[in-house]
Amino acid sequence: MTQDRRCVVAGYDGSAEAAAAVRWAARHAAAAKRPLHVVHCSLWPLLTRHLGPVPGVSGSGLEQSAQAVLDEGVAQAAAEVQGVEIRSSLVHGLPAQLLVDISTNEHLLVVGSRGLGGFLGLLVGSVSLELAAAAACPVAVIRQDLHPGGPVVAAVDAAGSPSALADACSLAAAWQVPLKVVHVHHEPPGYFRRARGPGPDPEQVLNAARAHATAMAPSVHVQGTLVRDHSVPHGIIEAAGGARIVVVGSQGRGILRETIGSTAHAVLHHARGPVLVSRHGT
Repeated sequence: MTQDRRCVVAGYDGSAEAAAAVRWAARHAAAAKRPLHVVHCSLWPLLTRHLGPVPGVSGSGLEQSAQAVLDEGVAQAAAEVQGVEIRSSLVHGLPAQLLVDISTNEHLLVVGSRGLGGFLGLLVGSVSLELAAAAACPVAVIRQDLHPGGPVVAAVDAAGSPSALADACSLAAAWQVPLKVVHVHHEPPGYFRRARGPGPDPEQVLNAARAHATAMAPSVHVQGTLVRDHSVPHGIIEAAGGARIVVVGSQGRGILRETIGSTAHAVLHHARGPVLVSRHGT
């Protein structure tokens, strides 16, 4: 059987958020036994043609500065874990499009919750949100890693969220940690539980997802939690307290492919730890 050599791709721009993302990516690459590809996207060629060194000043120039940022990202990864194969790329242009292109057909794209674009990334999570909406592979958006020993949490909808569940199983198996499957049954204010409306039974949805996860990851301890909440994102976030990462489906339904659903969008904004948005190319 041919070994799967797809990479964990990590974007790095020198920010504290990107440094946390690169370190997380290095740990995951080691656990998943995959290469790590650190990428720095330089915007300078879009702004000026004067990239070369200042005459008479060794090591100066915008291109040298961009290379130094990339080297720093590689050093962060190498210091975090030993024995991981690390590749690196310095590319020029808009970070979101470049990282989408580079990560296509790869195992995972990892980015910080902010940054990756200098002043173009100052809008809260703008680049991270764009990547979560447009990438053709799963995207992990890293905030503080508050619970590195916690379980993986997989949020499943009424359809079972098979892609998100599969990604969560893969993470839990690689890290050898428990998997917590969460299904939130939306109960708006005034909901009368005895007169259940149309749609699948939430207990059956949860039990089916647990069974599916157990079949995909037999070495992983799988537990299930049914949450009843007036807000699906709120229910997911509350159930994910103590998680090392929460996995959600993308479920974009817009006219354009580059959309994510409202639940994934809200979880990305409000989760207190890392979030993985399950995306796969078609």
